[in-house]
Amino acid sequence: MTDLHLGLAGVGRIGAMHARTLVTTPGVGRVTVADVDATRAREVATEVGADAAADVEALLAAGIDGLVVATGTAQHPDLIRAGVEAGVPVLCEKPVAPDVALSLPVLEFVARHDGVVRIAHQRRYDPGYREARRAYAAGELGWLHAIRATTCDVAPPPVSFLATSGGLFRDCSVHDFDVIRWITGREVVEVYARGSNNGDPAIGEVGDVDSALAVCTLDDGTLAVVTASRYNGAGHDVRLELQGSKGSLVVGLDDRSALRSAEPGVVFPAGPPFTTFAERFAEAYRAEVAAFAGLVRGEADELCRPEDAVAASKVADAAQESLLSGVPVRVGVWPRPPRGGHSFRPRNTCSEGGKGVFRPTG
Repeated sequence: MTDLHLGLAGVGRIGAMHARTLVTTPGVGRVTVADVDATRAREVATEVGADAAADVEALLAAGIDGLVVATGTAQHPDLIRAGVEAGVPVLCEKPVAPDVALSLPVLEFVARHDGVVRIAHQRRYDPGYREARRAYAAGELGWLHAIRATTCDVAPPPVSFLATSGGLFRDCSVHDFDVIRWITGREVVEVYARGSNNGDPAIGEVGDVDSALAVCTLDDGTLAVVTASRYNGAGHDVRLELQGSKGSLVVGLDDRSALRSAEPGVVFPAGPPFTTFAERFAEAYRAEVAAFAGLVRGEADELCRPEDAVAASKVADAAQESLLSGVPVRVGVWPRPPRGGHSFRPRNTCSEGGKGVFRPTG
């Protein structure tokens, strides 16, 4: 199979990016896209040189060899099932489902039907993260005494998106949780999280925070600190720092890093910072889609398996629970019973009205 026909469900922000990548992927001869907004699907198809299907049902009936899912999170479970039932490999944007409890039936369905499903965690294909994994596995860093990971956007997405995103840990930090597991081969066993809302009050009103920190304990005792923010005016900042007994290594430290030195005479970094995740990880996205095309052709792959994606989501769920409860949370057996009764609003803990630490109430 050399000339693949790949389908794409969802052509929003990240879906449109995938459409542009798919049509330029070696070995892909035809791309068909579909979206709940049929007009949007036709516009993107015309822009990138793809075909447009009237809906997902028509897309699956179009004879595609593989399916890429880039819709909203709530639609992921049904589309994964649909792709498996159609007998085609599926690459779905993270996460599998809005939370772990909703993900488990999807995993069971995929296993029962011998489905071929992978979850898009593109950092696994970023050259820096891959080098960090190689260096650690080769013993060049020794044992790790500290891990620091950060994911910071320049500005928040629309509040309408945040209202259904599952929260900052599930939306952004889940990438950090995934690469920490992937690079170290260890499991996160406990999380203690805090968050704040000093930006748009509407973010707190929909139950989210705009900045957060999680202290993670790995199963060998290693500590990892994961930070995230929606407001990083310096640029899109994604970094990973591994400090070991023999050496230290940083991912994302280059001439486009979104930071500057306070030391006199230091001009590094010299280049303009990245402004979006698509720009920062353009190479990784291309490599990930190419790997999926290889998977469709029957080649070996290193793509993220759904079980690993759910393991990262398990940590994100625990971080969210810790954020709400204010206490450390063990990452244990799931699903857990839902925690009800919380309402969310930022409480004023300083002189500036409407700003302060975000805490659950009720």
